Amino acid sequence: MANEQFNEQEQNRRNALTALRELGINPYPAPLYPVNATAKGIEEGFTKEMAEQQAEGAPEGPFANVCIAGRLMSRRIMGAASFGELQDSTGRIQVYVKRDEICPGEDKTMYNTVWKKLLDIGDIVGIKGFAFFTQTGQLSVHAKELTLLSKSLRVLPIVKEADGVTYDAVTDPELRYRQRYVDLIINPQVREVFKARTTIINTMREFCSDAGYLEVETPILQSIPGGATARPFITHHNALDIPLYLRIADELYLKRLIVGGYDGVFEFAKDFRNEGMDKTHNPEFTQMELYAAYKDYIWMMDFTERMLEKIALKLHGTTKVTVDGNKIDFKAGWRRVRILDAIKEYAGVDVHDMDEAALRDTCKKLNVEVDKTMGRGKLIDAIFGAFCEEHFIQPTFVTDYPVEMSPLTKRCRYDDTLTERFELFVNGHELANAYSELNDPIDQLERFKEEAALKMKGDDEAMFVDYDFVRALEYGMPPTSGIGIGIDRLAMLMLGQSTIQDVLLFPQMRPEKDLGAK
Repeated sequence: MANEQFNEQEQNRRNALTALRELGINPYPAPLYPVNATAKGIEEGFTKEMAEQQAEGAPEGPFANVCIAGRLMSRRIMGAASFGELQDSTGRIQVYVKRDEICPGEDKTMYNTVWKKLLDIGDIVGIKGFAFFTQTGQLSVHAKELTLLSKSLRVLPIVKEADGVTYDAVTDPELRYRQRYVDLIINPQVREVFKARTTIINTMREFCSDAGYLEVETPILQSIPGGATARPFITHHNALDIPLYLRIADELYLKRLIVGGYDGVFEFAKDFRNEGMDKTHNPEFTQMELYAAYKDYIWMMDFTERMLEKIALKLHGTTKVTVDGNKIDFKAGWRRVRILDAIKEYAGVDVHDMDEAALRDTCKKLNVEVDKTMGRGKLIDAIFGAFCEEHFIQPTFVTDYPVEMSPLTKRCRYDDTLTERFELFVNGHELANAYSELNDPIDQLERFKEEAALKMKGDDEAMFVDYDFVRALEYGMPPTSGIGIGIDRLAMLMLGQSTIQDVLLFPQMRPEKDLGAK
């Protein structure tokens, strides 16, 4: 970078870069390198018996000609021989470098100058040689050829690892989240978290596909941000000269596909909500939404239990997971409680028949913070959030929300002031939201208009009126159940992580100051 000031170590690395080029060594050669082995593969496949046979002159086995590449993480130089530690995507392995092996002729530059002086911790190198055990029994790769594949110009934070234990691990979140690439290098366990996250997604995908449902893709840029109550991000399309929104949910498009004749569709979607950031919220997040025709919210509870139970078993071999010191059991058969009963139990008030004015008085008496833009649904939700959520540590379906809280949900079959909706709470936080979907176009239009009135009142999270979606419903949508599951929060739970930033490779952060200078 222009006008960049380097510290002494960084300047030394740049000097080494220049020296390498002067020696005719390209520090960033063409990318093709014939890797045929990994640290883990050698560790799992090469045995003491193989080593003994190899020493006795047995025909060359699969580990007699290995080619491995990775980052140099340590080095011990002892005259004409040295040991180093190489880290690849699977782990670490020791390499043994002997001067006369990698420099069989008179020219010893590769060892005496390049290996000993011009290579640094963090450089990416390739080693061709054979696997063996040292006299102390340490599995190693004996180098016959050494190749520099990429010169590192920045100094890694010093982290030591011995006998599978990491010492001086870097825990500073500012460094870990902003420079995730460094975090992944120096904290190998972090790479395992994101591998496990992929396992979660693949298990869900397999579960839904095996049920006969079709994975689809729907628009991220939308003219109307529908499917949830949230403040959207807005942008502008120059060619059409219209405002567009980043989607807050993919619900309304997926339900259009149910109208079109699919019995079930699902999508893993990046959604965007212009909201605050904390340990469970990031403005860009991932969720899986599923819609199944001829099903209801009771069926969806059973489906959800079985899916999450399968995920826990796939990851851990057990349904029990420990999060924030809480032992959570995902074995199917979770508690189900109606939201108004939960409020009565934990807040000590019955809000079923309260109008907006009475709810405002109740919130004031309960010291629940509200504002003038909040309608009846949000007032009830505020009481629930203040008094109830923290009690639902074990997986709990909270059901039968008031109509005002659920503008896209079918009315409850036993009480038309309530809806057939559930939210799944685990460890005191919402994990999923599901409905028996509203398929009455007349009722849906009225609910949209009620949301529009709230928006006029100042609620910038209230829904827009989506007339095209109403038109789709007028063609007829079969009875349908739908669910949205937050993948990031699910990963937090299943992997025992206490913040959402620990399960997002690149969480949102404030722009870094003075980055151009460093």
